Amino acid sequence: MAPRKRPETQKTPEVVVRPKSKRNRSPRELEPEAKKLCVKGPGSSRRFDSGCLWAGLASLRVSASCSSIVRALHQHKLGRATWPSLQQGLQQSFLHSLASYRIFQKAAPFDRRATSLAWHPAHPSTVAVGSKGGDIMLWNFGIKDKPTFIKGIGAGGSITGLKFNPLNTNQFFTSSMEGTTRLQDFKGNTLRVFATSDTCNIWFCSLDVSVKSRVVVTGDNVGHVILLNMDGRELWNLRMHKKKVTHVALNPCCDWFLATASVDQTVKIWDLRQVRGKSSFLYSLPHRHPVNAAHFSPDGAQLLTTDQKSEIRVYSASQWDCPPSLIPHPHRHFQHLTPIKATWHPRYNLIVVGRYPDPNFKSCTPHELRTIDVFDGSSGKMMYQLYDPESSGIMSLNEFNPMGDTLASVMGYHILIWSQEETGMRK
Repeated sequence: MAPRKRPETQKTPEVVVRPKSKRNRSPRELEPEAKKLCVKGPGSSRRFDSGCLWAGLASLRVSASCSSIVRALHQHKLGRATWPSLQQGLQQSFLHSLASYRIFQKAAPFDRRATSLAWHPAHPSTVAVGSKGGDIMLWNFGIKDKPTFIKGIGAGGSITGLKFNPLNTNQFFTSSMEGTTRLQDFKGNTLRVFATSDTCNIWFCSLDVSVKSRVVVTGDNVGHVILLNMDGRELWNLRMHKKKVTHVALNPCCDWFLATASVDQTVKIWDLRQVRGKSSFLYSLPHRHPVNAAHFSPDGAQLLTTDQKSEIRVYSASQWDCPPSLIPHPHRHFQHLTPIKATWHPRYNLIVVGRYPDPNFKSCTPHELRTIDVFDGSSGKMMYQLYDPESSGIMSLNEFNPMGDTLASVMGYHILIWSQEETGMRK
């Protein structure tokens, strides 16, 4: 299909720099506002409680042996510390630093809620965000220039998936309710349409890209998954689920390994080299509720799933048949809320997810805060909760940049940038 020009307008987003103030209280200072809860240790069922851990956070300290990163690296070089122990020390140091994280910039560029989020793979201060109206903003919050803004079609144009082109980061892939999965640039041009529907009743809900295999995969709202090469040639188009495919993910280490999540309450694992039909999956992982997302860990060894009710699961890629780690967590689905999706930290075995307090959740407390929760990916224990009283809405999407030191959050119409207080003030 010939490239076509997308409408472009230069709308000035509302960007606010958040200086340090007395109102920017840390979660520890907000302790009286939340009831302290206990956390159950891991049992035979590998099930954990995600109640607030204000009391437990006080005991979180970096051990003396890892208090100096330079010392820890030196000990590892001398053979006195194993890599796992060094990695654990670095993770503990990072968790300790979360106490100083604050929102230092905020933008509200859209007239509808934000629906997708992607960090630039090479520029740690650049993030792209899509909206329910099809608008897309490229924001380098490290400079004072106006963000790049591409105007969408409005109603019916929701951006459901957003990925930078790994071969040319001035371009990006999108899937949308407009009924297309396409490659665009930030001037508003459509460079290639990979998939399109001929009816308004079918749209695309998810996408992923592999630079090694040079393929694009996208899923639609009736259960189909389409695999294409980078030239736009369709390799196959199969109905892999009974209902909407909410998420597709290629394994970062074995990119022939595909995970698909659906509202049919399953996550399926596929070998792209052996796909012959809808029954050729390697594993089917049943869930109690529809599933919003399935993310492989950065090392490809684990799979993180988020349902539409109150459960996060961590599967081991080497033991799909074994019971997963189950983390009870309130994040129920609501029609006018961007679906909550748990994500991995890019450098540590940590899970990041927004909390939507549910009075029917077993550990819910009165006046429970809408925090961003950080879990240990191995133990399932809550390690920290981020909260800003001036931005107390539900954080549907939360992703750290590739460096792992800056967090972007989507809260309704707003995009929030979290960083350590000292670093944020310098930026």
